[in-house]
Amino acid sequence: MSFGQGGPSWGPEESRTPDWAALAEASAARGRRKKWLMIGGGALATAAVAAIVATAVITTDGGGGASGSDRTASELPAPADLPSEASAPDPSFSSVAPPPPPDPKDYIADEKKDRARVTVDAFFPGRKLTMGDRVYAKGATARTSDCATTTQGALGSILVNNGCDQVIRATYGKDGIAVTVGLAVFGTEAEARKAAEQASGGMASLSGSGVPTFCRGGSVCRRTANSYGRYAYFTVGGYTSGKNVTTAAKDVYKVGDDLTDFTFRQIRHRGEVQASAAAGLPVG
Repeated sequence: MSFGQGGPSWGPEESRTPDWAALAEASAARGRRKKWLMIGGGALATAAVAAIVATAVITTDGGGGASGSDRTASELPAPADLPSEASAPDPSFSSVAPPPPPDPKDYIADEKKDRARVTVDAFFPGRKLTMGDRVYAKGATARTSDCATTTQGALGSILVNNGCDQVIRATYGKDGIAVTVGLAVFGTEAEARKAAEQASGGMASLSGSGVPTFCRGGSVCRRTANSYGRYAYFTVGGYTSGKNVTTAAKDVYKVGDDLTDFTFRQIRHRGEVQASAAAGLPVG
């Protein structure tokens, strides 16, 4: 007699003696089911742990760096030790001030420093002079160590008495106006300044190279005297027609002022070039 699935089973004689073989088989079946349930649960737990470890590996590697390989946090190199603020050296500054740049005027104030060549082209280069929108054609030029022969009136003796070494002259003209600028060279700044302050008479005009004789024979002309460094420079300007210059002759004054300004710039530039060379700087 049978009591259903899982119940005791009696033998065919209904002797109510338990069927021990059937009971043993049923117990074994239950054990196998329990074992498979445990194995399945362990596999799921292992898969979950593996997923967590994989996530940690990906996160530690920064999402796949340039190296292309996954490394765990324990495999990554440790950051280099950084020096502390106490070990950083303090900035140091020299207590010696740098020397000041050379003064360009020092190189034109005395012949001992002013070693550049003294020539006509060094001061009055080219065939014309452009000042703004005004263009002047260059006429005759001359250079001599006989300073007195380049002057009119008392200026010759003044130059000689103050130690004049040479005089360079150049004439420029435009629209019937001509101006001669004379550059007298001295050994020192004091000599040149004194000659300009004592100036009387004036520089003699220089004609030729397309410029007719001007400011001779008693015509009234404009004269100027200035100095810079060891150079004194003088101008004489007027009309090539022989007409007298008056204070109303703005055109003559303008040409003379342009020539005076240009000569000053040339002398100053001479000092700048030599000062830059002495300091090892590029020449502008």
